[in-house]
Amino acid sequence: MLSVQNKVISQASEVTKEVILDLYSTTLPEGLNIADLGCSSGPNAVQQIHDIIDFVDQKRRQLGRTSPEFHCFLNDLPGNDFNTVFKGLPAFYEKLKAEKGSDFGPCFIAGVPGSFYERLFPRNSTSCCILF
Repeated sequence: MLSVQNKVISQASEVTKEVILDLYSTTLPEGLNIADLGCSSGPNAVQQIHDIIDFVDQKRRQLGRTSPEFHCFLNDLPGNDFNTVFKGLPAFYEKLKAEKGSDFGPCFIAGVPGSFYERLFPRNSTSCCILF
């Protein structure tokens, strides 16, 4: 059974995909900086990042491009258990490597504690921000 959060994420996925692919296709960046504002500390924490990577990887293969670097920032309030998220990253990276092959990436993920009601990043440093 899907959680309410997963249902909302699934419904918003197509809009997110359209926007991300438009951004990638028009700018063809060497790197994408993605911020997930208000991420969770459970299994959903990197799901949005995985979906965006999937969208972009499929598009770059269609266009015959090399893979961009993915710089991913997981943001939540300082009370979020980022350690739980970080412990799952080795498995996440292995999954990406198995799915995407040796010509993918790299992908870097960092935690950014703080409120998204305040400035979290330098100007012009993110390609897109997602919030679910």
